[in-house]
Amino acid sequence: MNKIFGSAKEALADVVKDGVMIASGGFGVCGIAEALIQGIKDNGSKNLTVISNNCGIDGYGLGIVLENGQIKKMICSFVGGNAEFERQFIAGEVEVELTPQGTLAEKLRSGGCGIPAFYTKTGVGTLIAAGKETKDFDGETYLMERTLTPDVSIVKAWKADKSGNLVYRLTARNFNPVVAMAGKITIAEVEEIVENGELDPDEIHTPGIYVHRLVLNATPEKRIEQRTVREASV
Repeated sequence: MNKIFGSAKEALADVVKDGVMIASGGFGVCGIAEALIQGIKDNGSKNLTVISNNCGIDGYGLGIVLENGQIKKMICSFVGGNAEFERQFIAGEVEVELTPQGTLAEKLRSGGCGIPAFYTKTGVGTLIAAGKETKDFDGETYLMERTLTPDVSIVKAWKADKSGNLVYRLTARNFNPVVAMAGKITIAEVEEIVENGELDPDEIHTPGIYVHRLVLNATPEKRIEQRTVREASV
């Protein structure tokens, strides 16, 4: 089975349509699938539900999809850092389901494991718990959370082999492994594709069984959201 597609446009064409749910890996703008996000914008599909830690920043990352009016609902942990996202949220132009960060990660991981729901203490007694089932275990109250299985997952990895086994680099690993697990169709954008057998099995972070399509982007921008440096020593 050939998993390699010639472009983001080709990889997305038959799976990104109006109304689908898309999960996007990354944390802030670290480890985001730049070419695939641009491909979603260029695809033009509307009424998307997007799952991600946040919605990128103004003019970059998922921010360009939001600015293009394609997102109906965001399931995320964080709004700040994107002025347009904040504006649309306050104006009621986009629905936002704020989810605690660890809960969001577990919703995706559990979804990828075929678990339909789980119990957590996070959010008990807060607005997060509104309308959700609770259950007591050992004298403690827990909140039931349904898991997430998006129609399409897009992730960014450093290397892949032709079977779709993925290696992430440093902090770009973040949400990408759980997003890759959860998707019904998972598309990985990578900087290098090697032959099968060239990756050390102990270094593989996401097994190829979770990855359906590969797109090569050898020269990503990798923009830094908040550049912080030390003063030069005298």
